[in-house]
Amino acid sequence: MTYGKTMKSMKHEEKCLQKRKTDWLNFTFIDLFAGIGGIRIGFEALGGKCVFSSEWDKYAQLTYANNFGETPQGDITKIDERDILDHDILLAGFPCQPFSIMGDKKGFSDTRGSLFFDIERILELKRPPALLLENVKMFKTHDKGRTFKTVIKSLEKLGYQTHTTILNALNFGLAQKRERTFIVGFQNNLEFKFPKPYNKQANLKDFLEPDNQVDKSLYASDKIIKKRKEKLKIVPFYPSIWHENKGGNISVLPYSCALRAGASYNYLLVNGVRRLSTKEMLRLQGFPEDFKVIGPMGQIRKQLGNSVPVNVINEIAKEMLNSLRIKKIYR
Repeated sequence: MTYGKTMKSMKHEEKCLQKRKTDWLNFTFIDLFAGIGGIRIGFEALGGKCVFSSEWDKYAQLTYANNFGETPQGDITKIDERDILDHDILLAGFPCQPFSIMGDKKGFSDTRGSLFFDIERILELKRPPALLLENVKMFKTHDKGRTFKTVIKSLEKLGYQTHTTILNALNFGLAQKRERTFIVGFQNNLEFKFPKPYNKQANLKDFLEPDNQVDKSLYASDKIIKKRKEKLKIVPFYPSIWHENKGGNISVLPYSCALRAGASYNYLLVNGVRRLSTKEMLRLQGFPEDFKVIGPMGQIRKQLGNSVPVNVINEIAKEMLNSLRIKKIYR
């Protein structure tokens, strides 16, 4: 028996062969560790239909439900993979966790106890033709590289050919320097190339609201504004975003550094005087203008800091579907 294929999964594959051929103009996907749905938006725009979603954070669930009309199921570790509908593409922006490397063993001993194991058990049973995983930039070197190697090894044992790269939202029409690791996998040996950067960089002014439309509570105190100006080592330009790093140094940039869930309120200041508004953060992540985030400001910043750049996801989705359509891959 091929490693990783249980009798359960082999019977499931045989059953799938009797089903309709996948129409890659109208495909299905599942949205794991869904956050507020940034990955979903990128694939829905190309004809995809979400048939299952999972997210444990209560505020993210509220935002997701408000925009998509459905509440994601909760803790993925408590969801039976047999209760998840068959799908064509698995999507997951899973958390970065260290794995215990235990050598070659049967089953999934290497990843048990990690959240990647839940992705793995779903892949083992459902065998979708394609997958997309998203993680932080440093994922390949996390835990001395063991985490990345374990993930790739596990995907390969499940029959997936993988492609990995780091893409920056700044290169895809967004005024945010946000670098993330993306892993694309196919059950078939397909030609695939990650999207190329846009020829033109986004203009920050297109993402900012007029100051008179921004809530006054977003303005920093006079003390903080004065402190920022005193630390400047260059003549500032406008519009700009002033970024304070861990060492206390101030950079004046024509774009935003990455939105971060756990950053201080004054980590990024528009023109050195105020924090980003909800609308501005949504724009920097590529969300539609009518998208609404639910919760107090601290939770809004967390949700958007944990989200994905929609433009990047959409471009990856285009390339994935091109590969699948050319080879006419079916579920």
